[in-house]
Amino acid sequence: MLSSFVNRRNAGRFVPVVLAGFILAACGVYQEDQTPSATLQPTANQGSAYYLQQMQQSQDDSRSHWQLLAIRALLDEGKVAQAGQQLQQLPSQLTADQQVERHFLTAQYAIKQKQFREAAQQLSALSVPGLNDTQRQRYYQLMIDSAQGEAPIDVLRAYIALQPHLAGSDQQKNLDATWQTLVTIPQDQVGYITINANENILQGWLDLLGVYYQNRGDQDNLKHAVQDWQTRYPDNPASKTLPAGLAQVMNLSVASTNTIALLLPLTGPGAVFSKAIEQGFEDARNGHLASSAPATPDANTVIRAPQTTASATSDAAVSPSAVATPAADTSSATADASNQTAAVLGTASANTAAQIKVYDTNGHPIDQLLQQVQQEGATLVVGPLLKEDVAKAVTTQTSLNILALNEPSDLQNHPNVCYFALSPENEARDAAEHMWAQGKRSPVLLLPSNSLGDRVAAAFTRQWQSLGGGTVLRQAIGSESDLRSKINSNAGIALSGTPVTAAPSSDSGAVTVAGMTFDAPSAQPVADSGGVDSVYIVANQASLDLIKPLITMKIGSQSHVAFYANSLSSQAGTGPDFRFEMEGLQFSDIPLLSGANPSLKQQVTGQFNQDYTLTRLYAMGVDAWTLANHFTPLRQQPGYQLQGNTGLLKATQNCVINRTLSWNQYTHGEIVPAK
Repeated sequence: MLSSFVNRRNAGRFVPVVLAGFILAACGVYQEDQTPSATLQPTANQGSAYYLQQMQQSQDDSRSHWQLLAIRALLDEGKVAQAGQQLQQLPSQLTADQQVERHFLTAQYAIKQKQFREAAQQLSALSVPGLNDTQRQRYYQLMIDSAQGEAPIDVLRAYIALQPHLAGSDQQKNLDATWQTLVTIPQDQVGYITINANENILQGWLDLLGVYYQNRGDQDNLKHAVQDWQTRYPDNPASKTLPAGLAQVMNLSVASTNTIALLLPLTGPGAVFSKAIEQGFEDARNGHLASSAPATPDANTVIRAPQTTASATSDAAVSPSAVATPAADTSSATADASNQTAAVLGTASANTAAQIKVYDTNGHPIDQLLQQVQQEGATLVVGPLLKEDVAKAVTTQTSLNILALNEPSDLQNHPNVCYFALSPENEARDAAEHMWAQGKRSPVLLLPSNSLGDRVAAAFTRQWQSLGGGTVLRQAIGSESDLRSKINSNAGIALSGTPVTAAPSSDSGAVTVAGMTFDAPSAQPVADSGGVDSVYIVANQASLDLIKPLITMKIGSQSHVAFYANSLSSQAGTGPDFRFEMEGLQFSDIPLLSGANPSLKQQVTGQFNQDYTLTRLYAMGVDAWTLANHFTPLRQQPGYQLQGNTGLLKATQNCVINRTLSWNQYTHGEIVPAK
């Protein structure tokens, strides 16, 4: 790396500095040798100003040494732009050690800029066998930082290689991080991972993951299985000290799901949606998901309230007289149902012994309802569904665990609450992640001019900028009649728009929605299609059928702009004309509707007359059952994830369940998985 060579012709320039060094050393404050050496300096111990000053006073080879140290210090201090300028100013002629350091620093700079592919390319130029121990530690850490959740096996290899270079608490942190990466591998993929024959440590980790997945539903079994694993893999570093995440699961006080209160609006305009969610929840509980016919609820243990009247008990949504006792012997039925459910994507085992009580949230104050369900023996609440009801429920003083089926506008972190929603904000965040991973950097959003559009713009922009993205443009979509008028007049749609900004503007025309500010079009520069590389469209199928041709009319069919849409455009019965018209467009949807379980998709869409909206809500009910059965790890382990029918379900720090969706693409008249 950086050698200790100093040009003799410039030695005179260092005399005052060296003398000052002796004085400082005598005072006990001088910490660094004057000669830059990567071997002696695993980190840049002085501030960037010091190294920049030394660089200005040096020439030739030693100037490059000081400049490389200055860049490293600048990156450590968060002065990324200045570090980038210095990287560009490095001379082309560098020694072999300096070239290695430049690769390290360029990779580190790229990671700061969230340019992870560039970072990986820089690291691939390094020869690992030729690195010393300190350099290898940097190399493996940068490999991990540049992966960003991609290629988990390669990241695991980096963590494993990094472990011997660490000491003390850093070793435990590395074990914990290894485990967090390990559990991102879905359960159904563990048995299909191919590794090298000599990768014994990696094999041990993968076997530990299998042990965890097979036994996490029973803590006693998990503890015994882990002890057996420790005996089989005594040389694995996790055998001596378990990862904190695994140890926590083994010692959790698991929330009971013996009696679940399902809170839904059973009357009014939301009743049809509630019915779909309830049906999915009940079918998952009963283990009917793998059967070819629609499931029938078990009348012994699923309790619905008759509609109360003024003469009935006014504060009851469920009649106490309707409560029935489960059948005494359910063990064989439960086992059969569990075997059926094992074939279903991402669904917790059936449990016909669990009692579900369904309560109507319409006409009953939420605080009273929660008090009632607790008095009637509920151990966990699933719901409410409506935003305003969720907002009231999470602020109610209750010891009940609550899996809310929506996110309130003012999200609050409560130790007994998780949030699970099929929201356009979730889809927008996932779209930002997907488009960024595909290398897009200049998006425009085509959105309706209403609150839905505002919410999508806010969520997409926040996520985009958290990834390191810059300006996001927004353009309003008109009505279908407006779009047809554009078709008739050959007007087309230009990929331009108004920037969505994360901070309020001083412009009096700015409008703030959900904490984000959307500036009036006249107050902001409008970008033309020449700078746009991608477009995200939120529109139904009929509007999308007009929008894409209108864009093509304006930018030409040979444009490299990529098209993306959310699930609003995904409906049953798309004909070949539409599929060919959408050539190249990618759209997100839940795994169930993307072919992850064809037999279940056929069963459910048939049950709901090909209504994809109700099918998605049914899948939400199925996943709500799974999440309810894993409530404790979801609430207590940020990053905990499950593969569900509505997406890959992952809990954030506040126990908001984010969904990673499936992405499909129209290709030659067919719908195929997007690459």
